Amino acid sequence: MNPADTNQVCSAKIDASCRVPLLALFGGAALWLVLGLAFALIASLTFHNPEILAYCPCLTYGHTLAAANNLLVYGFAIPAALGVILWIFARLSQAELVLPIVPVAAANLWHLGVFVGVATIFGGGSSGYTWLEFPRAAAALLGVSFVLVAISAVATFGQRQERELYPSHWFLLAALLWFPWIYSTSNLFLGSNHPVRGVAQGVINWWYADNLVFVWLALVGLGTAFYFIPKISGQPLKSRFYALFAFWTLILFGTWIGIPAGAPVPAWLPTTSALASYMLIIPIIAVAVVLVKTLWGAKVASFGGIFCYMRFGTVMFLISALMLVVQACPKHGSVLEFTWFGQAQVQLQILGFVGLILCGAIHDILPQIMSTELPFKKFVQVQFWLSFAGLALYIIPLAVAGVMQGNAVYDPAAAKVPLMICTSGLMLLLAGAVLLLVNILVMTFKWKIALAKSAYAAVTAPLESSEVKS
Repeated sequence: MNPADTNQVCSAKIDASCRVPLLALFGGAALWLVLGLAFALIASLTFHNPEILAYCPCLTYGHTLAAANNLLVYGFAIPAALGVILWIFARLSQAELVLPIVPVAAANLWHLGVFVGVATIFGGGSSGYTWLEFPRAAAALLGVSFVLVAISAVATFGQRQERELYPSHWFLLAALLWFPWIYSTSNLFLGSNHPVRGVAQGVINWWYADNLVFVWLALVGLGTAFYFIPKISGQPLKSRFYALFAFWTLILFGTWIGIPAGAPVPAWLPTTSALASYMLIIPIIAVAVVLVKTLWGAKVASFGGIFCYMRFGTVMFLISALMLVVQACPKHGSVLEFTWFGQAQVQLQILGFVGLILCGAIHDILPQIMSTELPFKKFVQVQFWLSFAGLALYIIPLAVAGVMQGNAVYDPAAAKVPLMICTSGLMLLLAGAVLLLVNILVMTFKWKIALAKSAYAAVTAPLESSEVKS
């Protein structure tokens, strides 16, 4: 057997070890993505016409919007990211996944925690803290599940054959450590029996929201993109120094942002937050340099393929970060504060940046771990263009609505038309998410049917009679 065949056998064993955990993580993530976008669409409709679901108190705007945001992050982004991290670590380590049963159990616990948390929101039991609406029982399930998956990922990382770290290792390892720290800390101070009081509540909530939505998602998205872009383009990741520089500056400055200029807190906090937001220009430039140098001269024909997911998603990160810088500017921040512009930036970070990159990664990983093609290969391109059009019709009008709202504070009808356009964008995004879910469900169903047939054939096979020696 030549070395190429040996590598193929090794990769096949690695992919097979990841199959069941990733199906559990990706399948649930795709389902929660569909439900999250569906609730976001319902929230948008109830915003335009509050009486449309007046007969159902649990589907009011406040309930559906909170449920949608939590499903997009906790239901989709985090479990999908964990599945991608497990596979990338196994591939980069050239080792089979360690403790594969652990992430399977953790995935089911995670989805149970998300279900309990969303059900509590619809039942009126939300904590009231943004991105921390889940009750303590659900938070405990999520925390334990994440740590279990992280144990499997770190153990696989420890089995790597090549000791030198790839840039993706830096970002993804930091993400595995970052979430348990920020989630446990914020829940300790805000969700315990004796929470902090006063302005400290708002500061901790802003700190957590920024670290979750911007820093953690950026670590996951950039780490995934830095693995797949060189792999698909056939060119090595250029400027590793810039990638390392982007990593440290993102962590250094990203954790300080998020406190609004008009927050009722000591003045040094918003000022420090604004200064850190300006400094985000440094990691933005570093990531842009890495992206341009790596893609320069790459000849990849990808009309809506996986390469488009990665490339377009990374560009969306640059735009999202620039929107944060604009919000921190005193001249523009005084106009854009408490408007739809902030929501546009958050949704671009979740759906435009991390959402596209994770969907592209799932489309690339699934055929490899299942050793078969996607049931509907055309859905990959269709979903990309639906997502592209949906983001354009959702994020751009939402940002425009924020500007109009800020410039016409006393006009209740301001930004009505852009917000109606956002609803059509959500419809397209929902349609694309359905295509992803259908591909995963059909592939999982076929795999389970094949397993059942193999088990049936093994049970019903006649026993071989032994020859009697004379």
